Amino acid sequence: MKTQTALKSNFDYDTEPHNRTNPPRRQTFPIFATYLALSSLFLGTCLNAHADAERELGELLYRDKNLSINRNQSCASCHGDQPSTRQIGGGTFSEATGFVDPENVVSNTPVSRGSVLGKTGGLNAPSAAYAAFSPIFHWNSDEELYVGGQFWNGRAKDLQSQAGGPFLNPGEMAIPNRWAFVERLQENPQYQRLFNEVFGIDLEQIPNYQSAASNAEPAGVAAVYDAAAQAVSEYERSPRFNKFNSKFDFWLAGKTQLSSNELHGMNLFNNKAGCAACHTSESSGFDRQGHPVPPMFTDFTYDNIGLPRNTLIPGNPEPDLGLGGRADIANAWPDGEQKGKHKVPTLRNIAVTAPYGHNGVFKTLEEVVHFYNTRDVLGEVESVTDTNFGISGWPVPEVMENVNHDELGNLGLTAEEESAVVAFMKTLTDDYSETGADDQVPSGTASPFALVEVPQIPTVLEMKVPGRVQMTARLGKYYQLEYSTNLSGGDNWQVLEMRRFSTNGVPFLDNDTAQSPIRLYRAAQLPQ
Repeated sequence: MKTQTALKSNFDYDTEPHNRTNPPRRQTFPIFATYLALSSLFLGTCLNAHADAERELGELLYRDKNLSINRNQSCASCHGDQPSTRQIGGGTFSEATGFVDPENVVSNTPVSRGSVLGKTGGLNAPSAAYAAFSPIFHWNSDEELYVGGQFWNGRAKDLQSQAGGPFLNPGEMAIPNRWAFVERLQENPQYQRLFNEVFGIDLEQIPNYQSAASNAEPAGVAAVYDAAAQAVSEYERSPRFNKFNSKFDFWLAGKTQLSSNELHGMNLFNNKAGCAACHTSESSGFDRQGHPVPPMFTDFTYDNIGLPRNTLIPGNPEPDLGLGGRADIANAWPDGEQKGKHKVPTLRNIAVTAPYGHNGVFKTLEEVVHFYNTRDVLGEVESVTDTNFGISGWPVPEVMENVNHDELGNLGLTAEEESAVVAFMKTLTDDYSETGADDQVPSGTASPFALVEVPQIPTVLEMKVPGRVQMTARLGKYYQLEYSTNLSGGDNWQVLEMRRFSTNGVPFLDNDTAQSPIRLYRAAQLPQ
């Protein structure tokens, strides 16, 4: 058996550095090649059209409180998707949403309330903004670290997996199982229409959960649940969550100026303060159309920055071990090398996403920067409730293993420099044209990066045994699987099967593999 060879996929952005004399490459059709004896397999991705109906469905699901056990919580409860308003003087001031829990922003509570009275989430709700840009969770062998995924510990490999998690989480929306979730969908005529239109699913074909004689999940429930998660993730890929219209973005495009203090802060951010080591401030590369992707201000990796234990979380639970708390990773690293490592969040909208840290231990952005600057040199206090917290000292890290002492803890910033770094980070807030009172960027000015494509769901083909091709792709779309008996492919492609894709993991079967020692496969999404 030959070794597996992986060729570059154009689903991923080309992240190699470019300049005027080194433009982005025009990438070829994406291919992963696997050689199994005399069989060959092509893995492809295809560009998926943004379906208005699917986003409409995703938005309804995202905001629907009926999809929690007590009909009192939605996705938007912890990841608000509407601008908030505050009373300032005699007027009302509207500010950008950071796609976090609005209640936590106002009250500085560290975790979100669940649907069940007395239940809460275990960690500070991360922002849903720009989450679509996080790569699929994987191990980077070059850098020797984990990258991507969703949640603070990356346990959801991608955005679709994350979107399906909170509905069944006992501390969040607390629906008991997928079948009960489907029953809530069946109550709503809009869902009946949209699931049929987008996915070809008739919700009425699923038996009633409450009257069922058996607890065995009937056929079709898993497909409905996966489709709902995909619709939510598609809504999260919409421009509402990926605006790229902060003051920084307009400055990057040459549309406005940063103040001298903001520029000073940016210089510190990139150099002395070392923030850019993890919160990358360079371009994220180019999308498939050659549009430059602005900085994401995260490298999507995991780190233990030595946060103090937050004893204000209800019940004062034991500290979350992050990556090292996952059974799969704990088993792979019995030496505990991943303990305490949590995902590096994007700093986009950081000024409006308090509290800060995976455990919500910091109440202000100024406090965060002061901690990064002085963690190892300020002194020590007993706990977060100490009146001298952050003044004369910090508590010890909640997880002592693997604390990053190389990039933070003793930065040597002055108070003025800390303030400048904060000023720069405040330029990363969305909706600058509406809140910035900048004549150069009047109200209604479109994002200079409005054409940037958000990463879509890839199409992936895998073959465990000859003649059985597994596909992961966008649910609800029509695909045509083709094969060739010519190693070059050429014009020798023949149709194996065409189907509307309803469930990931259902195989395409090729019963004629014995007719040829060579079999190449590819999948194409068809127009609807």
